[in-house]
Amino acid sequence: MTVIVGLVHRRRVHLAGDSAGSDDYRLTICRDPKVFTNGPYVLGYTTSFRMGQLLHYALEAPHPEGALYRFMATTFVNAVRTCLKDGGWARKESEQEQAGSFLVGIHGRLFAIHGDYQVSESADGYAAVGCGDEYALGALHATAGLGLKPRERLTAALRAADHHSGAVAAPYTFARTAD
Repeated sequence: MTVIVGLVHRRRVHLAGDSAGSDDYRLTICRDPKVFTNGPYVLGYTTSFRMGQLLHYALEAPHPEGALYRFMATTFVNAVRTCLKDGGWARKESEQEQAGSFLVGIHGRLFAIHGDYQVSESADGYAAVGCGDEYALGALHATAGLGLKPRERLTAALRAADHHSGAVAAPYTFARTAD
């Protein structure tokens, strides 16, 4: 249904996303932003517009404390789980909770949260989620040493995914952390 791309540049996390809403053979260009800020965080989601609405408007994102990766894998994810359950969106299959995928930036670090609430942080300093992620990752890799500004790199990644995936479409939205 989408592609969300992110990168770290000079201790700021920059995210961008497309505007497609798709289901099988249907594509709708949506006004709902898929990337946004929530407190000190920048987030970008795929999987479900409802999940994104909850992350944007209902998540009371806790302020980071202590070791950041540990905080994200425990306190932050637990707040997301509670938010999605309270909002009626979380799913449970075979006694395992399931959510969607999204990117989160905080304090100059970029994390991917996966459908099983796994937290990952790429050593590359960039990441992508959604059906166009492989195209976007290729573009981010190819532009890594070219001296481009973050928005230029993110736009190149979105355009690559838009060109090769039938479920990615402009216009694009951008957000970044204030760090």
